[in-house]
Amino acid sequence: MGAATAVGTVPATAPGAAGARTGATSSGRKRRSPRDVLLRASVPAAILALWFLGSAQGWIDEKQFPAPWQVADAFVELVSTGVLWENLSVSLGRVAVGFAIGGLLGLTLGVVAGLFRLGDQLLDPTLQMLRTIPFLAIAPLLILWFGIDERPKIIIIAAAALFPLYLNTHSGVRNVDRKILEAGKVFGLRGLGLVRHVILPEAIPSVLVGLRVSLSVSLLALIVAEMSNAPRGIGFLMVSAQQYFQMDVLVVCVLIYAVWGLSVDLVVRLLERVLLPYKRLGRKP
Repeated sequence: MGAATAVGTVPATAPGAAGARTGATSSGRKRRSPRDVLLRASVPAAILALWFLGSAQGWIDEKQFPAPWQVADAFVELVSTGVLWENLSVSLGRVAVGFAIGGLLGLTLGVVAGLFRLGDQLLDPTLQMLRTIPFLAIAPLLILWFGIDERPKIIIIAAAALFPLYLNTHSGVRNVDRKILEAGKVFGLRGLGLVRHVILPEAIPSVLVGLRVSLSVSLLALIVAEMSNAPRGIGFLMVSAQQYFQMDVLVVCVLIYAVWGLSVDLVVRLLERVLLPYKRLGRKP
């Protein structure tokens, strides 16, 4: 009787369970709600409104901090004269090259040190020692060794990008759940197959965290690199604005860095949605 009752309850509950799973899946797939977007934009919008209000009421001294309309005028002038793109394109090129070199190197070293004990013994102590040296300290040495051309700037950005990716990749590879490894071995995965299908996919979340930090630190390194004898770039534009007391141009450069950082974060979030679809589908509504 008990067995019959248990069997009889399965058809009644199965559609509900399937519906719940379907609802969870569809809710995980739906796009971000307008409320979520409004909440994310509320704080920047409030800061902008206070800036407008403070400037209009005279609470903010325009000599110390420019009004929003002054910053807008400066931005339009920089765009119309081509000065902004001339310097921004140089900065983008430096970050692209420096991050490509440092990021690829950090990712490769992290995988090697995480997979192989010998690699960990040879690489990790040296990299842990080097990562504590601030890139501000090596900037004068690089200028002394390589001059004031592009090479020291690229090296500074590459060094800044290398270590966050190395640390997070190394940690992600080393800390893969042993039960998942054993399950992969049960299904016949060995060697490169185990690395490709189990270890690297499990390390992707840590790699993406390292990517986000690495891109952010690369922007900081770019500022340092371009403020040291750079003939062009956003950092050079900031130094020039500071020397000539062009506060509106200075604020434009700061806002460009802020938008740049936000764009980088959005790119990493997009990669996360593509590479980790199970995380998006499993999210609660």
